[in-house]
Amino acid sequence: MEGKRAWWLLVFCNLFWAGNYIFGKFVVTEMTPLWLTFARWVLALVVLIPLAIVLDKPDWRQVAKAWLPLTLMGLFGVIGFNVLLYSSLEHTSATNAALVTALNPVVIVLFSVFFLREKVSRIQATGFILSLFGVLVILTQGHVLRVFQTDYNQGDLLVLCCVLVWTLYSIIGKKVKGVSPITATAASTALAVVMMLPFAIAEGVDFSALSPLAFTGIAYIVLFPSICSFVFWNVSVRAVGASQAGITLNLIPVFTAMISVALGERISQSQVWGGLLVFIGVTFASGLIDQRWKRRQAKSSAEVMDR
Repeated sequence: MEGKRAWWLLVFCNLFWAGNYIFGKFVVTEMTPLWLTFARWVLALVVLIPLAIVLDKPDWRQVAKAWLPLTLMGLFGVIGFNVLLYSSLEHTSATNAALVTALNPVVIVLFSVFFLREKVSRIQATGFILSLFGVLVILTQGHVLRVFQTDYNQGDLLVLCCVLVWTLYSIIGKKVKGVSPITATAASTALAVVMMLPFAIAEGVDFSALSPLAFTGIAYIVLFPSICSFVFWNVSVRAVGASQAGITLNLIPVFTAMISVALGERISQSQVWGGLLVFIGVTFASGLIDQRWKRRQAKSSAEVMDR
């Protein structure tokens, strides 16, 4: 039951992050990447800290002992990923950014196998390949070979750095012991805000120049991608492992397409078929097929023994 809940949390986690791409694209035209990152997490702390205190009742001595991994989580997951992502959108197209981000599960699996000694079955590996292929179908509009013809620029390289820092965040999050996921999220965010503060003050921002759309975007980014998604992600990584959770990141382009349709854009056949491949792949990669297969084998063995 715990595993099923974790997978549902990952679904909503990636749905909210898909919205972050859409709203972030609008907001970053009126606010610098640093200030957008700083503002979203300062406001998110107003909810995260009381939430951690009420629900977790944390042992602050344990939190203090984990200061180093929590600081690294803030540096990589809160500051690094967001600043790099918003900066990349100033130099590259959304398609290129999403295409490079699709490499995230690959890197997380590789890091998890080598550093966390996590095991990946053949069925899960097949699911990973299917989901990645589905993402490529969506992003290249059915012309998968186009991936080799893409001219990567500075923005693409920044997104590649996003992949690396998010992998490090996920791996470090798995290593944090004695601190609950909500408290870990709040603590790492608080440390990240402190680290960003002098740079945000030096850069400055004119809030009076922001449009109502920018404020709406910031409100969404604070509540859903910042608070809900990070808490859901940390809970799920501890339940199912970094490599399996990482594979669900391929759902982000699928949900982005769905949101675009809701906003009036048309969806192509390549997006439909690619989306199906992603969902099938995530199902295989989640380990659910493995579990059913093992239960069926165990049942068959028991029936043979009874005879």
